[in-house]
Amino acid sequence: MLRSVDLLYSISGFCVSLFVGMTGVGGGSLMTPLLIMFFGIQPATAVGTDLLYAATAKSVGTLVHGLNGSIDWRIVRRLAAGSVPMTALTLLTMSRFGIYSQAAHHVITGVLSIALAVTAAVLTFRKQILAFYAVRIGELAPRRTVILTVLVGAVLGLMVSISSVGAGALGATAIILLYPHLPTARIVGSDIAHAVPLTLVAGIGHWLLGSIDWHLFAALLAGSLPGMVIGSYFSMRVPDAILRLTLATTLLLVAGTLVL
Repeated sequence: MLRSVDLLYSISGFCVSLFVGMTGVGGGSLMTPLLIMFFGIQPATAVGTDLLYAATAKSVGTLVHGLNGSIDWRIVRRLAAGSVPMTALTLLTMSRFGIYSQAAHHVITGVLSIALAVTAAVLTFRKQILAFYAVRIGELAPRRTVILTVLVGAVLGLMVSISSVGAGALGATAIILLYPHLPTARIVGSDIAHAVPLTLVAGIGHWLLGSIDWHLFAALLAGSLPGMVIGSYFSMRVPDAILRLTLATTLLLVAGTLVL
């Protein structure tokens, strides 16, 4: 018999995926705080479960983008070259301190708050950031682009391993800055494709550390699939500016609540 809490988990998966389907971002930045603040899930368990959940969901998106030819695998490999080793190193370091220790708790909630605030800022001021970058820096030399792509991957690996936030909005913005001539569809596809190895490695790492709730994972996944389909349907029917402003405001409020 389905428990009421399982139904709430599935409804949460549905609502978050609905928003992700409409905006393209917001999975980890909404789900992880929701699990911590509303359901009282331990931060380490919330992050670990969300990471494995994201890897499963984004594998489907990668398959679709791959079939449509909208993934630049060069960029995916460069980002993964930085993110995968950094993810492994970060989780190894966390294992030394104990994933459920008080220190780990403070680190996870602190990094989560910062990641949410940065994501909100990027969502709100994305156009201004891109314009400033184009005027002050412009297009980089190929070698420097490769190096910076790997470094961006490393930063994302660190943030996502600890907080599960950053692979979406921050990753996509970094790709736009480093590869200004890349079509939007390939930016989105490459960002989603890179999120798969990143969240999968991070999720497996959390699994080995014992911070995965499989019951919660299954309940979230059951609600996310229809939510993603419906959200994608409405993505062209709701103004993007309103959606992004709503998400940015929500993330800032959540970040402030986690700090307090």
